Amino acid sequence: MAGAMAAAAVMFASQPAGAVSVDAGDYDYAPAGTRLGLLYYQYSSGDTLYAGGHRVSDDARVRAQVGILRAVKYVDIGGITVAPQFLLPFGSIQTAGDLGGASVRNGVGDLILASTVFLYKDERRRVLGVTPWLWLPTGQYDRHRTLNPFGENRWKFALQAAGVMPLGESFTLDLVGDVQFHGDNRDFGPGSQTLSQRRSWDFQSHLRYHHSPATAFSLSLSQLSGGETELDGVGQNDRQRRSRASIGAAHFFAPGWQVLGTLGKDLSVENGVREDVRVNLRLLNVF
Repeated sequence: MAGAMAAAAVMFASQPAGAVSVDAGDYDYAPAGTRLGLLYYQYSSGDTLYAGGHRVSDDARVRAQVGILRAVKYVDIGGITVAPQFLLPFGSIQTAGDLGGASVRNGVGDLILASTVFLYKDERRRVLGVTPWLWLPTGQYDRHRTLNPFGENRWKFALQAAGVMPLGESFTLDLVGDVQFHGDNRDFGPGSQTLSQRRSWDFQSHLRYHHSPATAFSLSLSQLSGGETELDGVGQNDRQRRSRASIGAAHFFAPGWQVLGTLGKDLSVENGVREDVRVNLRLLNVF
């Protein structure tokens, strides 16, 4: 059971650094030459551990505080707008109860490179975009730790597609889906085992209500599935099936400056620690 709990904590804690979740409005089009600087703060907590869809512990406490630095630039390549960007996560994870002793403080995560390609856009604000994501194994990693939530010692790649569809004057629907591929970690755990992971899939939907040109509210749902891991070829029976809901608001409080906040929680979890609360805050500067 201790091994299963440690694996579940890893799955919970790695989500802030490794997920390809987007905020409502992330795929809105901006003209070439636009630059964005973003700073994120994420807090999440959970106490209940699930295995195979069954609750196995009510005292598997995990608290995560994660920051992300992100920079984006929109450029024109052959008449197509492309938005290359990088993200650098950092933060800390605290554990207690049945997962006590696995805390990680002041970790710097794997560097993430991405580039959104706007395949279609029009004057009605309809958008079709595709983004390849690449995680570089640059973060802090120690195979003797129970948790390595920021540095995973492996390459990862995801391909994401999104559509933005206005629904009248006041509402917009964002639909986002991706598939993620994981390289092997050949130095996992004290025994230097090989950790492999199958593909994982994520689908997100964001319904936005535009209260004014400066202010919008959102309701978001997401579903993550797949991603079972293997140690030296032995399956760990830890396939993910996780659904989440959140509400949010975004507001331009000054020219070029926006603050966004969301509050969410897991609705269901098959394997891992269920998040009871997730708070995301984001400061964006357009320059």
